[in-house]
Amino acid sequence: MPERCVLAYSGGLDTSVAVAWIRETYGYDVVTCTADLGNVADLNAVQQKAIASGAAKAVVVDARDVFVTFFVWPALQAGALYQDKYPLATALGRPLIAKLLVDTARDEGAKYVAHGSTGKGNDQVRFDLAVHALAPDLVVVAPMRGGMNMSREEEMAYAKQRAIPVPVTKKSPYSVDENLWGRSIEAGVLEDPWQAPPRDVYQWTVDPNEAPERPSVAVVGFEQGVPVSLDGKPLTGPALIEALNALAGKHGVGRIDMVEDRLVGIKSREIYEAPAAVTLHAAHMALEEMVLSRDVQRFKRQVAQEYARVVYEGLWFSAHHQDLAAYVRSTQRFVSGEVKLQLHRGAVTVVGRKSPNALYQEALATYSKADRFDHKAAEGFITVFGLPLRTQARAQRLWAADDTAALDVPRRAIEAPASAPAVKRKQRASQPRPKLGR
Repeated sequence: MPERCVLAYSGGLDTSVAVAWIRETYGYDVVTCTADLGNVADLNAVQQKAIASGAAKAVVVDARDVFVTFFVWPALQAGALYQDKYPLATALGRPLIAKLLVDTARDEGAKYVAHGSTGKGNDQVRFDLAVHALAPDLVVVAPMRGGMNMSREEEMAYAKQRAIPVPVTKKSPYSVDENLWGRSIEAGVLEDPWQAPPRDVYQWTVDPNEAPERPSVAVVGFEQGVPVSLDGKPLTGPALIEALNALAGKHGVGRIDMVEDRLVGIKSREIYEAPAAVTLHAAHMALEEMVLSRDVQRFKRQVAQEYARVVYEGLWFSAHHQDLAAYVRSTQRFVSGEVKLQLHRGAVTVVGRKSPNALYQEALATYSKADRFDHKAAEGFITVFGLPLRTQARAQRLWAADDTAALDVPRRAIEAPASAPAVKRKQRASQPRPKLGR
């Protein structure tokens, strides 16, 4: 009986050809595994196509809820944005697909799993590392870097000879991956970082210049850092993301154009569309500003960068990620409340926020008569806070009173010209001074 190999199957040309190629090259029976992360229109159709392509069995899984609950929301709670921009849509999907590959391999008694990633991208690393972390005994097969190096025309001819059903439509010049959390686009004219992305690159967002003149306002409700409602209506994770993708996309929100540092050591120009992700990251950050202390916010920014790096580099199933995730979960205990956002011509702006756990207190912040802040106490605070500075100034004489080197500018640049009219000096002196402390 032939050995079995479980292939991550999308239903596209590459993976359809890979079914036959693996069978012919290695002699394995191929079991396909397809996960819907919000990118599969019809799971039954994909299953039938896999069988028609020569698969011995086709497994399909609706994984949208799992994807959002256990991958997307934790990354949002962390504030994870790779290079402070990319919300990690594809990177978050790969460990889940790898987990489903391993589960299917165990169910089918397979010793091999396969994916269709190329040899110069990040996904090959993510798949390989996730599989090795979950099942070190499984062998990973990667046809696109291991011999199945065909052009599109060669793949079409290969498929035709074997009666593999593949679309005969004109291929998009771009390489695209998408799921609920975002859409990734690369290749074609995008490889020239000087060229603006053509209109056909974008599918989820309108051109901000062509977006509605009037903005839309959305209110997102959170419970412990997890979005749970939109405009007061409770929604499941996938439903909330889909609704925000549509609303924010209509206003041109969520376009990202960046030169990205790939794990394999090269830079790549990437275009992303992530209307819901961009909107929710802005909302989550605004709510954290209300409820997290200054120290937690400062340290959590460092954790967010490290969390994003770990996810991007395919280390989801590492102990390091588990430790980071434990810290993030702890920070989210009080991140509950609502955030009001304005969506308008490519921009998302926070215009309101409230929380029962807010550290912001109007009575302390106000400049009105309702002010409860103890102004007199500020003198003692400044005395103690400034003690190290005063001590150093007395002991070491770092700056003289007239030392313009402290400003790093020539004295003449800060002195009034001798010829300046006296009346102008008087006018300048009589102008009201700005209020300080705000």
